[in-house]
Amino acid sequence: MNRRSSFALFSALLAIWAAPVYSEEVTTAAPETLLDAIKQGKPMTSFRLRYENLNQEAYQSTAPNAKKLDTGEAFTLRSLIGWQTAPFKDLSFAAQLTGVHEFNNDFNDRRNNVAEPGKSAYPNIVDPGYTDVNQLYVDWTGIQDTKLRLGRQQLNLDNVRFIGDIGFRQNMQVFDGISVLNKSIADVEIFAAHFSKVRQITTKLRDGNIDIVNAKYKISPTESLIGYGYFVDVENLGQNGGNPAAIATAAQGGNGLGGSSDAAVSATNINPTQTDASSKTFGVRLDGAHKVNDDWRVLYTAEYAKQNDYRSGNPLIDAHYFKLGGGAAYGVWSVRLDHEKLSSNDGKYAFQTPLGTNHLFQGWADVFLTTPRQGMEDTFISIAGNIAKAKLQAEYHVFKSDEKYQSLNGRLADKYGTELDLSVSYSFSKELLGKVEYARFNESDVYGTTLQNAARKGDKEIIWVTGMVTF
Repeated sequence: MNRRSSFALFSALLAIWAAPVYSEEVTTAAPETLLDAIKQGKPMTSFRLRYENLNQEAYQSTAPNAKKLDTGEAFTLRSLIGWQTAPFKDLSFAAQLTGVHEFNNDFNDRRNNVAEPGKSAYPNIVDPGYTDVNQLYVDWTGIQDTKLRLGRQQLNLDNVRFIGDIGFRQNMQVFDGISVLNKSIADVEIFAAHFSKVRQITTKLRDGNIDIVNAKYKISPTESLIGYGYFVDVENLGQNGGNPAAIATAAQGGNGLGGSSDAAVSATNINPTQTDASSKTFGVRLDGAHKVNDDWRVLYTAEYAKQNDYRSGNPLIDAHYFKLGGGAAYGVWSVRLDHEKLSSNDGKYAFQTPLGTNHLFQGWADVFLTTPRQGMEDTFISIAGNIAKAKLQAEYHVFKSDEKYQSLNGRLADKYGTELDLSVSYSFSKELLGKVEYARFNESDVYGTTLQNAARKGDKEIIWVTGMVTF
């Protein structure tokens, strides 16, 4: 039995053993010794079993005489096993291991952000088998209303549009460094961090410098005004659309920072092989649910951000972002209409969110994890609610480009397509959750000059079935 299989078996056995142990919370006095702090700590343990079926129309390997395969299937188990001590002398310690086991191999797992050998004919399902330290940090609370965290850590800010752990995927994104959260001013939270490494969902560990400042003022318990600055000086992060050499053969795709044959980039007299995508982003966000009465709430969001090159980043990086939307909630049901724009710099570069949980934006089918260089305008309606213990959610998106792109027969176009997303989750108990999700993207105008163009956004359909135990 190999190491990953052993970890998966151990995880399953631990889940069975641990289920009755942590079913109830126990409150105790403050710990007097380190051993008491360990005993009074809390688990950071969960097990998530998932089946994913992905059908991508027109997906075709570039290998000679390759067989066309439309469907990829992934059956994986993610095991998170960890513990955080209770605070002792203002210090708390946390350690968490992660293990992802692949039960089959009918997909391209993109480990280390490269195609899996022998799997180039399969669509990407980015859940590579992997075992490592997921989190390892120490918290210090020696200053009143302040928490300092040092080590490897998850991070989710605001709606995770710009900074998130991408927790939907089996391997999460984590950061190595130091962060501080201060709440000494009434109704104000100030967060700042410096990270020197980021491990992405492909399991690739990248070096660099990431500096974060996020300040939140709570207008009410459900409404807030947020200002932020994100400074990202890290190698590529995949936002150039993958392999720059591959981009060079495509009429469009990626963010325009690579591709020597792309006239739109070459015309700028900027070295097209310079793929440094380091950027700085400043923004402000107003978001909330304003209570009208005991039954009704008004929902609203208004956000704007500006992105430019940073340090040695390519000067093409010059774009803006805005989101405007609102709706209403009655009891446990809500409906809202939103418009989100990631602008294009004349078709040469588009606004990127390389450290965000991008699965939650521009549809769940992950067609637009990297913003095409012609930009994105996403108009969508979302509905959510509960029926007993079942949580229901639905979204419908209409995607258009900010700048027109090349399509078939020399025609310019601006309609990427539409997408329907549906989900239902059911809590069988406090610890056990089941979830079924569905995403269907339908191509409108062809993003490319031929039907086999590498940049094309073909029809895509995904089904996820997930079971999760949390302690």
